[in-house]
Amino acid sequence: MAKQTSSYFSSTRITFIAMFAVLAGVLYAFGFAIPGAFPSWLELNFSDIPVLIGTFALGPLSGAITVFVKILVKLIIKSTSTVFVGELADLLIGIAFVVPAGLIYKRKHTFKGALIGMLVGSAASVVVSMLMNWLVLVPFYVELFFGGSWNPILGIMRVLFPSCTRENFYVLYIFCSVLPFNVMRCLIAVIVALPLYKRISSLIRKLNVKLTPKDDEDGSKSKKINVIAIVVGAVVAALLLMFALLRVYVF
Repeated sequence: MAKQTSSYFSSTRITFIAMFAVLAGVLYAFGFAIPGAFPSWLELNFSDIPVLIGTFALGPLSGAITVFVKILVKLIIKSTSTVFVGELADLLIGIAFVVPAGLIYKRKHTFKGALIGMLVGSAASVVVSMLMNWLVLVPFYVELFFGGSWNPILGIMRVLFPSCTRENFYVLYIFCSVLPFNVMRCLIAVIVALPLYKRISSLIRKLNVKLTPKDDEDGSKSKKINVIAIVVGAVVAALLLMFALLRVYVF
């Protein structure tokens, strides 16, 4: 088991997970609203693009780890305004996107497999985003930010949907805002990642060959480097988590 773990989390893989995660975290931190099209709290960012490419290049487990680390990077840059609830939702939505896509591509390693994986991942991510907004995010925001009153959130929605009431809020919000917003988010990631993932995957494989040390007869040299990479990666992840918590609770 330890041998399989050290073999999977090679120094090259950990390096590229970190690279994709940092890029995704920066993009995640600089999301922006689209006034006149969606409610102001739905912010578009392009962090799905490097995560999706990294998933196809490194595998679904690496993709899920990249989603988690990108959120830590974002928390260090921007902190949280939702007591981590928004970040938790984004974690689940992101994993729902890349894991199904990565698993399908792993089984069917072709352009068609990649396209099918991306479409299935997009569908899963959109469904999870709709459920999270309906069951978790909206109730949480109403209680935390508006003291249980629906009037402020209804006022914001009426800018886009003048007929919005408490009774029809979820129908209008989920199907006319959350659904198209997340379809657009996933579509942008697919359109950008689809022509790039193959080239980047090929580049990573070439770099892996160059950077992988030549083994001794028993392969001990490679094992030692992989174990060191795992330890360093774990320490860095722990430091990122610590800095994210400090950013939220101290600074």
